[in-house]
Amino acid sequence: MSEFVVHSVPGSPFGRSVLATLEEKGAPYRLAAMAPGDSKSAAHVQRHPFGRVPALEHDGFTLYETQAILRYLDRVRPEPALTPADPRQAARMDQVMNISDWYLFQGVCNVIIFQRIVGPQFFDTACDEAAIARAMPQARTVIAELSRLLGDQPFMAGDRLSLADLQAGPQASFLSLTPEWTELTAAHPKLVAWVERLEARPSFQATTMAQLMARAQAA
Repeated sequence: MSEFVVHSVPGSPFGRSVLATLEEKGAPYRLAAMAPGDSKSAAHVQRHPFGRVPALEHDGFTLYETQAILRYLDRVRPEPALTPADPRQAARMDQVMNISDWYLFQGVCNVIIFQRIVGPQFFDTACDEAAIARAMPQARTVIAELSRLLGDQPFMAGDRLSLADLQAGPQASFLSLTPEWTELTAAHPKLVAWVERLEARPSFQATTMAQLMARAQAA
C-alpha cells in the first residue's frame, strides 16, 4: 500500500492522534512537518480550507478532520482493528471521541495548553491566568466524566485500545504537562494511569514532540 503523508505541526495533539494510529497499524507514513502558524499558509489552505492540522494525503486522496482521518485509517488498514465489534463499546468510543473534540479540546486544552505552553513557547505571549481560571470549571467536568467513563477498564471502550484512546489520549497527555493537571486529576488516579499506559506504548513513544521534531530536522 502506498505511503500516507501527514501534514501537521510536531506537538499537535490532533496530529499525534493520526501518527500514533499509523504507528499502531504498522503503516508506512511520512510526516510533512509544518511550523506553528503554517496552517494558514496558502499551500496548506488548499489541503485544509479551515487552516488547521492535520491533513492526510494517500494515493491521490486528501482528507482533513482528525476523526475522519482516524476512521479512514481503520477502514483501509483494518488490522489491528481499532473500532470495537460490540455496538455498545463502539458507541462509547464514538462518545469519547466527541467529548475529546467538543469539551476536552474546545474550552479546556485550547485555553490551558495555549496559555501555559503554546503561547509562551511559540508566539512569545504572556500567560493569561484569568483565561485559565475561566476554563477550569469545564476542565473539572471533562476530567471527571472521562474518569467515570473509563471506570476500571484499561482503555476507554473496554479491554482493547480503540480510536477513542488515540483521539483523547494526546489531548490529555498534553494537558498533563500543565500545573493544572495535578489539581484536575487529584481524585481521578485511574485516568492518570490511563495516560501513563498510553505513553508507554511504542506508538506514543514514537510520536512525542521531541521525536517528531528530531525526525523533521533530519528529513
